[in-house]
Amino acid sequence: MTPSSGASARTQPLDHKEIVAAPRTLVLVGNPNVGKSVLFGALTGKYVTVSNYPGTTVEVTRGAAEIGGLRWHVLDTPGTNNLLPMSEDEQVTRDILLREPEYVCLQVCDAKNLRRGLLLACQLAEAGVPFTLALNMADEAAARGIRIDTDRLSGALGIDVVSTVAVQRTGLPLLLERIPEAGVSKFRPRYDAAIESALSELEPLLPAARLSRRSLGLMVLAGDDSLQPWLASGASAVRLERIEGIRRALASRYPESLRFVVARQRLAAADRLHDQVVTRGKASAGSALARRIGAWSTDPVKGIPVLLLVLAAAYLFVGVFGAKTLVDFLENTVFYDHVVPWTEAFLRFVVPAGAVQEFLVGPPGLPFRETSGFVIGKYGLVSMGLAYGMAIVLPIVATFFLSFSVLEDSGYLPRLAVMVNRVFKWMGLNGKAVLPMVLGLGCDTMATMTARIMETRKERVIVTLLLALAVPCSAQIAVIFAMLQGLSFAASLWFSAVIVLVLFLVGWLAARVIPGRGSDFVLELPPLRVPQLGNVLVKTLARMEWYLREALPLFVLGTLLLWVLDRTHMLGLVERAAAPVVVGILQLPEQSASAFILGFLRRDYAAAGLFQIYQPYMSTGTMTRVMEIQVTVALVTVTLFIPCIANFLMILKERGWKTGLAISAFVLPFAVGVGAAVNLLMRRFY
Repeated sequence: MTPSSGASARTQPLDHKEIVAAPRTLVLVGNPNVGKSVLFGALTGKYVTVSNYPGTTVEVTRGAAEIGGLRWHVLDTPGTNNLLPMSEDEQVTRDILLREPEYVCLQVCDAKNLRRGLLLACQLAEAGVPFTLALNMADEAAARGIRIDTDRLSGALGIDVVSTVAVQRTGLPLLLERIPEAGVSKFRPRYDAAIESALSELEPLLPAARLSRRSLGLMVLAGDDSLQPWLASGASAVRLERIEGIRRALASRYPESLRFVVARQRLAAADRLHDQVVTRGKASAGSALARRIGAWSTDPVKGIPVLLLVLAAAYLFVGVFGAKTLVDFLENTVFYDHVVPWTEAFLRFVVPAGAVQEFLVGPPGLPFRETSGFVIGKYGLVSMGLAYGMAIVLPIVATFFLSFSVLEDSGYLPRLAVMVNRVFKWMGLNGKAVLPMVLGLGCDTMATMTARIMETRKERVIVTLLLALAVPCSAQIAVIFAMLQGLSFAASLWFSAVIVLVLFLVGWLAARVIPGRGSDFVLELPPLRVPQLGNVLVKTLARMEWYLREALPLFVLGTLLLWVLDRTHMLGLVERAAAPVVVGILQLPEQSASAFILGFLRRDYAAAGLFQIYQPYMSTGTMTRVMEIQVTVALVTVTLFIPCIANFLMILKERGWKTGLAISAFVLPFAVGVGAAVNLLMRRFY
């Protein structure tokens, strides 16, 4: 198969399909990892918007494209394997198809895995949705010896089928030509007599909708609870009772669930169509080598060196280059040497001396860290808020997202999830959780946002809890490592063992206490490939825009809150209230209290404050046994301490205020309790 073969070479519309007038709205649908987002980027360019779908935490991307001389609205839906949803992502895709008033679909399919794509195409055909089918990654399918008769497939479905290679823009001009002519497929999977009879009885009872009654009837029969609000809004109580009676009567005829029965019979129809249009030849040498390397990367033994190499490279790039080199340059050279003094000088020049000027930048002649200026000061919007968000977090996030995009585009990211799946099962999660956990080592605020990739609410809450509790950000890690260098190996081992034990223990307990269900670990492994620079840059820039829009305002808001607390003297009051806990329970020096309070502003501030207390003893080698115990207790408590204010606000935004406050209410006493326990154990056994 080549991108110019078969149906993809036609320039005239099919005479056997129904042509639908272009509604100028295009909805992209497809399975995960089929290149849908790449194709979306090729259609729309860089001017896109990303927003949450109403009532969910799932993001959808919108843009505009010129198709057939007209301007079209383009919507990229979350990847889905089924219109009968099993996750929030799949429900959002189904709801978009159900609620959008007028549109045509572009289904993007992985040509190497046509069977899976045809299963979704069968459902789009049943739904009466006008669509065009793009067989993407046609070059990779050809390299594997897969040949698809696109003419025969197009004739069987009754729609246009276009072979594409999205990363190379191959097939895109022809696809743009065919989209306005998208038609409703004539293909209809047939089910056994009992299901067909139940459908004929059920369809007249359903409200009219954008999707066909046959499609919605199959969802209802399969027990799709997410359709209940829609049903209740359009059907009377009597009809709802009859609908449920039909479903129950049909369910009693099968030993398996109706969801499974419908899916099995639909898959059989897709398999028959697949076998009619696909032939296999000899794979190329390069494809065979890539598959062999891909198999090594998920092997329980051979995959470990690969995993360690990837993690080491990611840490050097993000943790060393991003969190140290870039942060030091941006924070000190750019912000504190130039931006802050220039801003202060500008405000003193344009604002007359007096109360207003002192309110903005503090009294003249004092270092800004000793003033309470609103714009320039120790809690100033520029000197702290923007400096934190742009000079400290931004480079960490940028380097992480760049490395994340490389791993994603190369196809290794799903393999990483497979390698650690067994480990995360101990914490009530699955291998997908490795992605926000790794990101948490860069920035917990960003990692909390990416917890959305977990399929169930329970898993998202567990990941958020573990990030807030036991995953230190890169800035904090740097200070922790500096302190550990002044401790003995035994004390460092105490610290590391406690953090790892807490991580697994809390995850294990949370999985049994938090209500809800987990999800099965079902993840497709795309082939390993050389990352495309254009794709990597587009994904990285899109995520950076996401960060600047979603997270940066939280840093400014958090700084504003601290400025208010400082000006009202509430901050000092909180420090004095915390002193008895720090001294009496943790048995730490009294000055440690201020370090813990500042840890709420920035997690590394707490570690840095403790470092300043003990650094003179570390540098002179005069650390005593009691001091080593104190440092270990302090590091354990700081690491487990309440998340920084930006992460706290992100938790409230993502999980809701009830869950956010519950997490904080648990983390704070838990961190102090673990610190106290470590103190007692070390004084007894260290």
